[in-house]
Amino acid sequence: MIPASPNGSAGVPAQVLIVEDDPIIAIDFEDRLLGFGVTSVRTVGSVAQALEVITKRPPDFALLDVELGREKSFAIADRLAVLKIPFVFVTGYGAETSIPSQFAARPRLQKPCSSEALEAALRAWGT
Repeated sequence: MIPASPNGSAGVPAQVLIVEDDPIIAIDFEDRLLGFGVTSVRTVGSVAQALEVITKRPPDFALLDVELGREKSFAIADRLAVLKIPFVFVTGYGAETSIPSQFAARPRLQKPCSSEALEAALRAWGT
């Protein structure tokens, strides 16, 4: 049996932050997350916007696109790690994407990712 999360549907976080600079991909992720039972999804497209959102109201979980135009999402990952908020890196660049060593063990999803892989990453948030 899947345990219920404090505020969301069984086994999924209630509030998810999507950090993605491609609006079409962000909308796709949002639709799928809501379908999995997430109750609130916030989407931003830059490091500065993400850090501001996290400061105002930290999410329960985050999806971080590694490449955000000319910047990378590692400052966001640093902040989430300090706050002990689980996150998954999402990238369209595969193995050639360089992830800093402190995040090497963090989960990664390859874009485009299947709904099954996205849901599995989401359900693993509390473990």
